[in-house]
Amino acid sequence: MPKFKIHHVTRYDYESPVRDSANQILLFPIKDDYQQVTMQELNITAEPNVDVHKDYYGNEVGSFMNSNPHLELVIDSRTEVITTPHPEPKDDMPADVQWNELQKIRAQFPYIDFLKQERFNSLDEVSKMVEVMECRTGTPLQAGQKLSEYVFNNFQYIKGITSVETTLDEVWKLKAGVCQDFAHVLLEMLKIIKIPARYVSGYICPNKNGMRGEGATHAWVEAYLPFYGWVGLDPTNNCVVNGMHVRLAVGRSFNDCSPVKGTYKGTSSQTLEVGVSVSYEDGRTSEEAPAVLMPQPKKNNGEQENSYRKYMEMMQQQ
Repeated sequence: MPKFKIHHVTRYDYESPVRDSANQILLFPIKDDYQQVTMQELNITAEPNVDVHKDYYGNEVGSFMNSNPHLELVIDSRTEVITTPHPEPKDDMPADVQWNELQKIRAQFPYIDFLKQERFNSLDEVSKMVEVMECRTGTPLQAGQKLSEYVFNNFQYIKGITSVETTLDEVWKLKAGVCQDFAHVLLEMLKIIKIPARYVSGYICPNKNGMRGEGATHAWVEAYLPFYGWVGLDPTNNCVVNGMHVRLAVGRSFNDCSPVKGTYKGTSSQTLEVGVSVSYEDGRTSEEAPAVLMPQPKKNNGEQENSYRKYMEMMQQQ
């Protein structure tokens, strides 16, 4: 069973002192039969009291405040997690039986929350694409893997081209983004064929096997399979998740799973840097890597221009 040592640092710098900062963090790895948290150390600027509770989806959420004036906020989390692989899905039940079971649970808790389609302008176009792929000719697992492969093959992985404010329509037109964008596209595709799907935030093993998403928080999708349960699909790496990913939180979208978010009184000008390192132990080898802070992309508002994004927008206008 692999052990992951995770160092996750978030740093906000403000142009002038701010106060009454209220924050929410989802930096507590999920604890279940497949993840054992053996250590967690959390250090936050001004050492506030952190109240922890569970949200609607069962995630551990920490809340804290800093009412004093401050120019920076640093949230430093160190965890150790041991993962156990999920049993591989046995796709031996007839496909029609599985699709019929999905039909039966559409209005049941908790699946109804993960079937609600997000409305966006390109939905009809995405639906037509999914229809052409004839996903229902196979099992739900085969359908999920086919859609994950489509996203992997047709979207370019480019860091910095999108931000947390980027819409689904923008991602669909650009056909590019990062793991968060890949996950959101796959989510909507799965919902189109009525497979319950939820967003997952977390981390991925070090990039020793050439997997994309190392060195930052990662995101993927869990699809519900009849007679099995939730199975992770990582469209960024076109793989079924099994033991080499660490789950932080699940929800309907990134908004439910954002590792850090908050508000404050003061200047609107701030910079955000995030650093993540995942050291991996498999019983034979051990790796240690420091978290290196990296500036995070801002909303594209004309003040900053991404050359690739600008090129794609020009092409779309021609």
